[in-house]
Amino acid sequence: MPFCYILAGALFISTVLADVIHPGRYDYGFNVDLRLQKREPLQSPIVTGLPRVNGSSPLRRDIRDLAKDEDGWTLYILALNWMQYTDQDSPFSWYQITGIHGAPGLTWHDVSPTAGNEHSGYCTHVSILFPTWHRPYLALYEQVLYNIVQYIASYYPLELHDRFQKAADNFRVPYWDWAAAHPDEESSLPRAVGGPPTLDIAGPNGVQTISNPLFSYVFRPFNGSTFPDYPYNTWRETKRAPRPVNSPNATSNNSFVAQALDTHLPSFQQRLYNLFTNYPNYTNFSNEAWIPSDNNGTYDSLESIHDSIHTVGGGVYGHLAIIAYSGFDPLFWLHHANVDRIFAMWQVLYNNTYVVPQPAVYSSHTTSPGQTEDSQTALTPFFSNETHFWTSDEVRDLEVFNYTYGDIANKSRADVVALIHSRYGNFTPASMFLNTGRARRRSNRHAGHLSQHTSQVRPHRANGLSWNSQTSTHPPLSAVFRGNKYREWIANVRVSKQAMGGSFSIHLFLGEAPSDPTSWLVASNLIGTLGVLAHRGKHGMHGMPGRKVAGTIPMTSALMQMASLGEVSSLHVEDIVPFLKDNLEFRISLTDGTAADPRDVDGLGISIISSAVTAPDSETKLAEWGEAESHFDLFV
Repeated sequence: MPFCYILAGALFISTVLADVIHPGRYDYGFNVDLRLQKREPLQSPIVTGLPRVNGSSPLRRDIRDLAKDEDGWTLYILALNWMQYTDQDSPFSWYQITGIHGAPGLTWHDVSPTAGNEHSGYCTHVSILFPTWHRPYLALYEQVLYNIVQYIASYYPLELHDRFQKAADNFRVPYWDWAAAHPDEESSLPRAVGGPPTLDIAGPNGVQTISNPLFSYVFRPFNGSTFPDYPYNTWRETKRAPRPVNSPNATSNNSFVAQALDTHLPSFQQRLYNLFTNYPNYTNFSNEAWIPSDNNGTYDSLESIHDSIHTVGGGVYGHLAIIAYSGFDPLFWLHHANVDRIFAMWQVLYNNTYVVPQPAVYSSHTTSPGQTEDSQTALTPFFSNETHFWTSDEVRDLEVFNYTYGDIANKSRADVVALIHSRYGNFTPASMFLNTGRARRRSNRHAGHLSQHTSQVRPHRANGLSWNSQTSTHPPLSAVFRGNKYREWIANVRVSKQAMGGSFSIHLFLGEAPSDPTSWLVASNLIGTLGVLAHRGKHGMHGMPGRKVAGTIPMTSALMQMASLGEVSSLHVEDIVPFLKDNLEFRISLTDGTAADPRDVDGLGISIISSAVTAPDSETKLAEWGEAESHFDLFV
């Protein structure tokens, strides 16, 4: 383990005292601190993109990979620590950069609000601009950290300076791939995020114990009026899965978050695989606005799965699970860098579709409901120069900001498809078909790439009801396939985003749900959860009346497990429909850990559909989906 990454313990800790006194900021020494403060105004609100290195754009890396890079990891942790201790009055502090998203509804760099939206953040939700708005937002955050990294690297002793300067030049923010499987002993939640609240770091002034900047953000000073909702107005630092719920003395329970993320990994991976293979239209892919149509096969979206990561990753009630407060949690940035990576991969697959004019459904700091948004709409408050803002047209190619991802850099479309199958296809029957002798026709041109992708796959235990092609018993091919086609089974969900006055979750079970709502995220008979990220308080969004959002809960992996156990004869319609009618249940939980009556949830509808999918005969081809077939309504 690198000397710069010495956590105070190897295992997640379940609880941390709510008002624990952390060791705090890294001490660079008095003179260095003064010089750094004098140089701090070099930060700029103009998002320019970072310098290339030897003519190439450095990679944003998975956080687990970055943690193996001793120097890069050290600089990343020190820069986060520096940013979080920057005075909250600074526009480049953690408080203000993260506050662009939602609370406290600040006006950043004089980018004034439109009338009535003074308390809203700038983020565009349920919007055609959802993926594109976050791209310059991440670039601004990355730029602020990069400038801090350069400062820190310059103060290492002469014998270490060149080494750390090289790492500084290549610095880019990491992402967290929440849909990737890891070895059984490793949780989906990275240890650095869910581990102890302190760590030892080797900075320019020696090894010191500091606050872990990935564990939480501590408000300095704390102003309860920023969070008018109880108990957020009593919590001086961000929380995940706070226990006891609704207590000013709540402690974070990262162990529960880790367990919940592991339980949901099969569902998240299925949703991501389906988005890559069945959503070739940007409008459907980009955001969760429900657009009534005859096509029931495109209820999901990048934004909807993003919402579910927020609610599960926040442990239902933590800051990450509340739309207006989520940006303060350090996990937000790792999550959104991953969302941008997924968007970039999708762009490689479907590069001929993009932003088309759509009315804004909800308000932002500078947008009112009903206002037309298109590819030339200003992505406020992100300046491209002194007088203009970035637009979606200008950020379509991520390399305008001089970064990229290893999953797309120098990769062909066929390479990206192969990676999708190997990394995100293990919970789908398509992988079972690909592993048979009928799927061995590989072209020599891609053989090397495919071997590399396959070697990166790590078996993941099949949690709860999930089935994994690598580790689970396979049902007979005839129970799954008819020819080269199998069925994907999905629960389509539509609901009013503000139905419950805040975030809420819809859980799907086979059999009776546990009696305790706080256990639903980790229940052994849980199929999956659809999280709805919302907030109707002071910093909430105002929307067009009657508009709903949509998402999905894939059921195929759970049903494959039932077939492998002999609980159902096959995945075919004649067997699955009566099985689901007899066994499928759902529940709704609120952020305070209580259950909601479905009859009180405005606009809720849950329908069961399936599609006949042609399995790919090569890792370089995508599955081909047929028309969605509606079977029955679970709730209407």
